[in-house]
Amino acid sequence: MTAFIFPGQGSQKVGMGAELAEASKVARAVFEEVDDALGQNLSRIMREGPEQELTLTENAQPAIMAHAIAVLRVLEIEGGVSLAAKCECVAGHSLGEYTALCAAGAFTLADTARLLKLRGRAMQAAVPVGEGAMCALLGADLEKAIALAAAAAAEPLEDGRAAVCQVANDNDPGQVVLSGHAEAIDRAIALAKEHGVKRGVKLPVSAPFHCELMAPAADAMAEALQQTPVAPMRLPICANVTASLIGDPAVEQDLLVQQVTGRVRWRESVLTMGELGIARFVELGGKVLGPMVGRTLPDAKAISVVTMADIEALAKEL
Repeated sequence: MTAFIFPGQGSQKVGMGAELAEASKVARAVFEEVDDALGQNLSRIMREGPEQELTLTENAQPAIMAHAIAVLRVLEIEGGVSLAAKCECVAGHSLGEYTALCAAGAFTLADTARLLKLRGRAMQAAVPVGEGAMCALLGADLEKAIALAAAAAAEPLEDGRAAVCQVANDNDPGQVVLSGHAEAIDRAIALAKEHGVKRGVKLPVSAPFHCELMAPAADAMAEALQQTPVAPMRLPICANVTASLIGDPAVEQDLLVQQVTGRVRWRESVLTMGELGIARFVELGGKVLGPMVGRTLPDAKAISVVTMADIEALAKEL
């Protein structure tokens, strides 16, 4: 049994999708549709950079989605592989959940691009630059990470406000990400070894995603999602905030709002899919999730599909 999975922020890089667009008019059509929906030449930024512009949250999120959907469309249209016929469910990490919903038919490509552009802007605007931060804890399980986050948030900030430090991403058995006020994140890194964590590494992100500081962004997404039409899903999705399979797009819309401030339960999602009999995980448009799957389910097969050659190889295998 197979699941198709979609990467989150951090998998963007200058040149993404260029080879695919050159080789396939189907891929080019995806990039053009996203450009039209956004009124922006995003495909040029993806192809040529500059990196600083591509890394902006409001550009990176729709770019990663567009790249993954281009890979999927080429696989479906040129490779003759039907997503609904060849896999049992879909899932995506953070913004990848929107990509997964687009793949499953809940959102149109244009609406998905617009939602992610707004999501990126709203997340960036929720917290002043420099006030929030995130760090990856290496050699930490969820229990250790929760205890460390609580210790880091125990003292108020220098200005007297209560500190926020929360688990943002539970990625795999050895990697958990914390998010919150920069002061609290620095404290967490300093306290890591005392809590049995190998080390904490500050992440190069511009906002503290998936913590309560993102509440203004959650409000913005609630309003946008209410105005976005949804269609029946071709496949169920394993949702980030519940780590359970959802088949109702209206339920998913509500979970997407919760996801902005909530924990991405990726490790648990992979375990859920494994319990359902999924033994092959196909990551479209990235090479980030496969290693996480491997560390969570060592017996599962994880395949990364990015290039035309990858697509052709997968089409033969499926």
